[in-house]
Amino acid sequence: MRLHVDQRHERVLELVRERGSLRVAELASELGVSAVTLRRDVETLAAQGRVQRLHGAVVWPTEQATAEAVPKPPAAEGVVIGMIVPTTTLIFADIVRGAREAVEAQGGRLVLGMSGYVDTEDPVQAEHLLAGGAEGLLIAPSWFGGVPADGQEKWLLECSVPAVLIERSAPAGNPAAVLDRVRTDRSHGAAEAVGHFAQLGHRAVAAVLQEGPHAAQITAGYLAAVEALGLTPVPGSPAIRGHGEYDEMADYLVDAVENRGVTAVLVHSDEDAVVLVPRLQARGIAIPSDLALIAYDDEVAGLSDVPLTAVAPPTRAVGELAAKLLLQRLAERSSGRTPTPRQHLDLLPELRVRASCGANEGTKRASK
Repeated sequence: MRLHVDQRHERVLELVRERGSLRVAELASELGVSAVTLRRDVETLAAQGRVQRLHGAVVWPTEQATAEAVPKPPAAEGVVIGMIVPTTTLIFADIVRGAREAVEAQGGRLVLGMSGYVDTEDPVQAEHLLAGGAEGLLIAPSWFGGVPADGQEKWLLECSVPAVLIERSAPAGNPAAVLDRVRTDRSHGAAEAVGHFAQLGHRAVAAVLQEGPHAAQITAGYLAAVEALGLTPVPGSPAIRGHGEYDEMADYLVDAVENRGVTAVLVHSDEDAVVLVPRLQARGIAIPSDLALIAYDDEVAGLSDVPLTAVAPPTRAVGELAAKLLLQRLAERSSGRTPTPRQHLDLLPELRVRASCGANEGTKRASK
């Protein structure tokens, strides 16, 4: 029979009093409830001073011997961090690597879940990770535009553990805007690319972007830089296309070069840029003599037939700083310290200059 919440609390107290200490997962299993439900029960009882919670265990607070039986690990030793990403390819490979190294450096363990860019999969993966003992979440939700729509953030706000957003954000006024986040400042990166073109003498700079979570930020930076530098606006730019619409992208750029005076283009992503180069060359557009090109992201840009100048997000640092921020939140919760203010960290990318802008391959210019 399903217990009422008050009955469940009494049963938790009874079991912890009898045994001194219990792991949260064991207690949830014995009571026949989810780990998420039991965590909420434990948090309520701990706030009332009726039990103690120490790194995944529930401890009876009046027994000193019991507290000593579950010694507090140094720093974050033994902590389990759940991480949910849409994929582990391209930029997320380094983000996951940076997070894992930061967690393991403090004696913890990172456990991975993947959503495959399906937004309804995010809470499913979270429930699975929490049931397995995760005490906090690093998450890049599958929000198509990079921000939540139609209540996509609701489950995350109801989550019983601290969470840090990675490469995603919520706009001011959205309840999820209070969450910690770490992301690349893609608007800044786009503006850096346009500024570099302007320094090389280009006046009409187009942009071709892949639709998805980063398009809005890159668009904002591109348009702001074009206006601030007094460049010639290019009709239809940025041109935002679906994944795989390479012929449409190439057709747009050929027309822009031949009929609109365009001499430079920013392309997101670098995978798309690598695919576009031979298509443009086949249509008589030489890179960089007819069209200078900067790719956004720098996963494979340097391996193109014409090595591509690229905006390089600090992906490993994004994962590392997000993990450290989450570990800080867990330490604050465990010690009872007053939490420090929530943080929105935007990391600046760098511009890696190669042959596709007419520069010598291998030179490098950091963003300022």
